[in-house]
Amino acid sequence: MSPRSQEPIVLELVNRIRSAQLGRRQLLRGGALGAALLGTGALSACAGSGGPGDGSAGNLRWANWTYYLDYDEETGSMLSLDAFMEKTNISVEYFEDVDDNNTFLAKIKDQLKLEQDTGYDVFCLTDSSLVRPFELGQLQKFDRSLLPNVNGNMIEMVQHASFDPDRQSSIPYQAGMTGLCYNTQLYPQGVETVADLWRPDLKGKVSLLSEQGDTIGLLMLEQGVDITGDWGEDEFNAALEVVKKQLRDRQVFNVKGNSYTQDLQKGDVLAGMCWSGDIAMLNDEEGEEVWKFVVPEAGAPLFIDSFCMPLATDATDQVHELVNYYYEPEVAAQVAEYVQYVTPVAGAREAMEKINPELATNTLIFPDEEMSSRIFDMRSLTSEEDNRYSQAFQKALGN
Repeated sequence: MSPRSQEPIVLELVNRIRSAQLGRRQLLRGGALGAALLGTGALSACAGSGGPGDGSAGNLRWANWTYYLDYDEETGSMLSLDAFMEKTNISVEYFEDVDDNNTFLAKIKDQLKLEQDTGYDVFCLTDSSLVRPFELGQLQKFDRSLLPNVNGNMIEMVQHASFDPDRQSSIPYQAGMTGLCYNTQLYPQGVETVADLWRPDLKGKVSLLSEQGDTIGLLMLEQGVDITGDWGEDEFNAALEVVKKQLRDRQVFNVKGNSYTQDLQKGDVLAGMCWSGDIAMLNDEEGEEVWKFVVPEAGAPLFIDSFCMPLATDATDQVHELVNYYYEPEVAAQVAEYVQYVTPVAGAREAMEKINPELATNTLIFPDEEMSSRIFDMRSLTSEEDNRYSQAFQKALGN
């Protein structure tokens, strides 16, 4: 696919990448070059799959997070997506355009409001960020009669959302947990609690997540708050004060979305808050456990990223086919082997046993009873709460 921007710097970057045959992960940790290209969105168009589907059965545009689909370094293709296109003759443009929920939604909020084309037919965002567009009627409802795999294979953990109890407008794609991580080589003493991040020897070497619910959720758990229950302003502000203090004291190096992984790889960050699958991905790239993921002693917030459709799309039939396809256990296992997040698809564990038996026992992908008892689904905020808390969080970050 050609880059969406034709600016000379973008074309130069794309050509340099193609000529150097850089891998996707190499690019993501490639410093200024990678950061510049990620910022333009050109990588997402180039790295996406576009060959097998001839488009005779339609086209669709899918926006997702980085590191969130099974990518083959040798062929430069998304394997499961290529198989879908070959099977259906639906052509898919795949964009890794989501680095942060709020940033992505801010980019398309006017189009959502006016029911105009957002540039995407389907996107995967975290449930907590979907409350407001759902309440405003900006998301299409799925026709569940067209999703037999979803109806039969969705695991109980993700079947209901407080804002969308019957999953009419949000179909879980992946789930995971927000926890802690540290560099095993540069900081071997490690961290076990959020409070450990504030140690003097980590000053200026800590990262927090720009997703309000993840960072605040971890802090509230550390403070003994039941994040699944009826917490409110006082609990939120107590957690926010910790963020303010650590930023003021320069304990924190940066607050980022998905791009925090670059700071880990460069050694600018030795410990911080992170998402479970990212750490597995980084270690796989290194060929050894350079970073360790830790579920804090107080527990970890669960997050669910879901497929959703804007009102302005002509590809509803194609989106339904795509979503139903990713609920095939064999396909879900193939994706989970790469992304190593919690798969929402029943039967994927059994399929994984045939693909990668070691991962079939990984509790970060298939949580057992003990792991499940340490994961907490943070209650959904009302749109009013979300707006108020988001503004307070962004103000604390200096935005």
